[in-house]
Order: sequence, then C-alpha cells, then structure tokens
Amino acid sequence: MALLLASLLCVGAAYASDSTESHAKYPNFPSDMPAHFDPSTQHFNYIRREVMIPMRDGVKLHTVILIPKGVKHAGIVLTRTPYDADRMTSGNSDDLGEVLQHDDDSTAVLIEDHYIRVVQDVRGKYGSEGDYVMNRPVLGPQNPTPVSDATDAYDTIDWLVKHVPESNGKVAIMGISYDGFEPLMALVHPHPALKVAIPENPMVDGWMGDDWFHHGAFREQMIPYIYDQTATRSNSIHWWSSYHDDYNMYLDAGNPTAIADTHGMQQLGFWNKLVAHPAYDAFWQDQAMDKILAAQPLKVPVMLVAGEWDQEDIYGPLAVYRALKPKDTHGDMVYLTLGPWYHGQEIRDGSALGPIKFNSDTSLYFREHILRPFLAHYLKDDAPPNPVAPVNAFVTGTNQWEAFSSWPGCASDCHIQSKPLYLQADHALSFTASAANSGDGYDEYISDPAKPVPYRHRPIPAAETPTWHEWLVDDQREAETRPDVETYETPVLTQAVRITGRPEVHLVASTSGTDSDWVVKLIDVYPQQDITEPSMSGYELAVGMDIFRGRYRTSYAHPSPLTPNVPLAYHFHLPAADHVFLPGHRIMVQIQSSWFPLYDRNPQTYVPNIFLAKPGDYRKAVQRIYHTPDHATYIDLPVAQ
Repeated sequence: MALLLASLLCVGAAYASDSTESHAKYPNFPSDMPAHFDPSTQHFNYIRREVMIPMRDGVKLHTVILIPKGVKHAGIVLTRTPYDADRMTSGNSDDLGEVLQHDDDSTAVLIEDHYIRVVQDVRGKYGSEGDYVMNRPVLGPQNPTPVSDATDAYDTIDWLVKHVPESNGKVAIMGISYDGFEPLMALVHPHPALKVAIPENPMVDGWMGDDWFHHGAFREQMIPYIYDQTATRSNSIHWWSSYHDDYNMYLDAGNPTAIADTHGMQQLGFWNKLVAHPAYDAFWQDQAMDKILAAQPLKVPVMLVAGEWDQEDIYGPLAVYRALKPKDTHGDMVYLTLGPWYHGQEIRDGSALGPIKFNSDTSLYFREHILRPFLAHYLKDDAPPNPVAPVNAFVTGTNQWEAFSSWPGCASDCHIQSKPLYLQADHALSFTASAANSGDGYDEYISDPAKPVPYRHRPIPAAETPTWHEWLVDDQREAETRPDVETYETPVLTQAVRITGRPEVHLVASTSGTDSDWVVKLIDVYPQQDITEPSMSGYELAVGMDIFRGRYRTSYAHPSPLTPNVPLAYHFHLPAADHVFLPGHRIMVQIQSSWFPLYDRNPQTYVPNIFLAKPGDYRKAVQRIYHTPDHATYIDLPVAQ
C-alpha cells in the first residue's frame, strides 16, 4: 500500500511539473512578453537608478535616484516620504522635468540647477522594508528600537555620498508636510554631509496645533487620512463613505471612536494610540520636534517655510523657529519664509488663495528669489554668496514681501507692541478698555452638541478634497448669523492696523456644563461696497482662528472639570499672521463653542476621555462671554507701529 501511494505521488508530481511547464511555455507558440524587458533610455536626459539602501539594522529602504545626464560634482537634494517614491518620480517621459511632475517639491529649481534628485520611501511604506510607525520617534521612551527616522536619514545620506559618484558629497534634505517632518528628524545628530535642511509646512507637534489636535480638540476630519495611511503598506485600502456631507456623517456616528469602529480602525496601531492619549502626556511631549531640536546643538543651517493659511500644519514651522532662533548667535543658521499660502502652496501657483488675490505669484517669487539662491549657496561647489535674508515674510493686505533679521519683525523705523483689543457691551470691539460695567457684563448663547456650528458652508466635503485647502479663507458671514456665535466689531478703521506675530487670546467665559470648547476668530471685514475689489464687498476674511478645549485650562497634561457657571480665564495663541487691516475695513472677533466636523464635539459634560463619550454625555450648555473691567475679554494684537 505504501509503495502504491509513493508511486501515485511521483506520478502526480510529474504531471504537475509537466502541466506547469506546458502552461509556462509552448515552444511552437511563445509568449509575446519577454522574460525581462529592458527599456531603451539612451535618449533620456537623465539616468534613473533604483536601489535598496541598507540601514544599520539590516532593513533596506527603496530609493529612487535621478541624475541629469552629464552632471559631475552635483549636489544631492533628498526627500524622504511615506507617499510613494515611485509615484513622485514616475512621469512617462524622456525629460526629467516631466518625470518629476508629481514630485512634492520645487521641480524647476532642482532641474535647472542640475541637482541630483533622490526620493526615498520611509521605513515600512511602499517599496521599503521594515515596520511603519507614524512619524517614527527619536530613540528614547517612545521608541525602544535602535532605529528612527533620524538614524534612517543619517544612514541614507552616508550611503549616497559613498555610492553616487556624480555627486560632490553635499546633501540637502527638503519636503512638505510629513515629508517636511523628515528634514527636522535629519537635524538630530546630523550626518556631516548634510549641508542644509528645508522643512516646508512640517508636522511638528500633533497635539498642540498640527494634524491631530489643536489645544486638545481632536481634528475629526483627519480620521480618513489615518485609515488610508496606516491600514496598508501601499495605501491600497481607502476610506469609504455613503455620505455627501461630512457634517451628517460625523454627527450621525456620535463620537470619533464610533465611526472609527465601523471602519475597523481598532486594528490600527496609531488610531489606538490617539484614543489612549487624548491629553498632552509624555507620548506627545516626547515627540514634539520643537522640544527635541531645542535640546540639540544647532549644526546644520535650516530654512523653515510656513503658510499663513496652512489648513493642516499651521503651528509647526514657527514653533521650531522659536525653538531654534535663540541658538543662531550669528544670524546665519536659522531662516524663515512666511508666505500667504495654504499647505504646500509654495510649489504651486501663489497668485491667489480662494477669492483672496495677492497681485503677484508669491510662490514663484519664493522659488526663484529665495529657494534657488539658498540651495545654490549650500550645494554648489563654487558656493555663491547667500543673498537670502534671515526672514522673508509676505504682508497680506498690502501684498508685499519684506525682509527682516528675525520674526516677528517690521521695517527698521518701527517696533512691535502688544495692543489689547477689548470686547465691549453691545458687541463692540475697541482698543480702549471698558471704564465701567455696562448691562449684564456678558453675552450669552446656548451651545447644543446636537446642532454644532459647521466650520464651513454645507454640504461639507471631506478633508483633502479639492476645496479643502481654502477653508481657512472661507467667508465667515454665515457663522455670524447663527445664534450660538457671538460677534464683536470695531467701527470702520480710519488708519491701517498692521499685526505681525501671534495674537494672544485672553478669554473670560463661563459654562453651565463641566467642559467646553472655545473657538476664537480674528477677522478682517471688507467694506460693504469695496470699490477696489467689488467681489470682496462685505467679505469676512479670517486672519487667525483656533480652538481651545476647556478641560486643559490649567494643564495640558492633566485635564480637569470646569466649575459650572463661574467666569474662568483662558489664555492661548492664535496662529501667526503678518497682515494689514486697511482703512475702510473693520476688525471683527467671533466666539463659539463648536467647529464641526473639523473638530470633534465636546460633550460639555466632563468625561475622562471624549473619544469614549456616550450619547447621554452630550448636553446643551449656557455659555457666557464676559467683558467687564473685572472680567475683561481681549486679544493682545502684536501691532507694528
């Protein structure tokens, strides 16, 4: 019996082998497809190399190297990305410019100045080996392994300068958003060949004011990004929805965890970390790049690029600037460009943002007059002088570029002074404090979690869809008409008011609940009949807006309930601006208690973790905004005079 079974197995194996061979190849009718195809590239104006660069732990990272034909002693411009190096370098053309059309940086400058372009998939994404961790932290309490994005950057640069013979051994690292986070990591124990870092709109502190939270309020519309980014190595599984309006989708779901659970996100490591760390505990503090770099010696020149209307990472670039600038004792190591841009607009057309026109292509100016000479100074063998000022800022309102030695800054004949703008009775707004109590001394509204204030006109599209980049400049007139939004306004300005810096909110408010969110908006109101721009008549342009979750009033790390019906003081900064409120305009302040669904709803009942709030926890609350001499609410404006 055993012999018969063995014979049958042998016959079966032989049959399988013959069957496989016959399917793989018919000698009389061969395949039209060769076993291996070598594209003909001799007419291309570049050389493409794909390599797997080994890291110190043996993991190999997929890297695309694009070399202009004929170059020698060229500088290398490196971008490390979680967004697919092949996609960013795969234009079907014999011309390098076309190949890089999907690149996430300033292609024309890189090509015309003959740099070697290198794009690498970060560990665990797309063609790279290893495990993916969102914004893989530096070595330490949040990362017990021997590798990080900092060590991977070091090992990559070390390999490149040793194995790319066309290079001159000088490397720059640059990128936008997540790709902008990577240059910051490269500054941690940097490789000697790294000559300059250019983090553009970088992710810096995910809790304090970038992608995931703002002052403790969770950015609910980023859930689909987390889903797409962490479900698979290749982002091949995409968020699904049967809703046309995100407002309804998130409201019907309840809390953020409910909608995440319906999509199976409890399987995702980063999502579970968010739910486990709603407060600013060590998990977030240990990863904040401004804090990490503040503790590092400054060895590599860095240019931070920020957008005044960055809808994703508006906090990070200037936080790093504030951390690093004190180390720049000679004024030649830390640079800042502040443009009138949405997230990453500096590599696209910069003539306008939504309906706001700037009278010139501000992005082209940046690329030609700031980025190009800056890179040349650090990467070219002949090292031309660096003509770039330490700070270049575009002043909105008057629409002009200005150069400073530091920021906030203004021309040599002016200075910046903090000037309080006070809320007054009858919804007035004034640079003069109230002399005495008037009326009730507060304005009151009902905040209902069942009817949260939409952050933009409905139907609200998903994040990262075509109009996502415009929401910070949306007209705020619609919010003004709601009964749960308090609005305060100055008289028509008779002279210009320029602010340069971060407005600081001093809010005195009470709630009948035990938790509350406070949204404060600083707005430029255009004339009702704007002769110079008729289409902008009456437009309410937000200059700075942000949200603060009340439970963190006394400590970001240790939340606590609010005392009901007692006026309490809140202090926080709005995003930075360099803006002129022109004569004929008005200054407006709006205050509300929800900003949905960009941010999750506050139940207005204190619960230990809002991610886990139950339907019964969401309750109406009576909100009061105070404006008396004893309980003054005001915004300190950094006024240039």
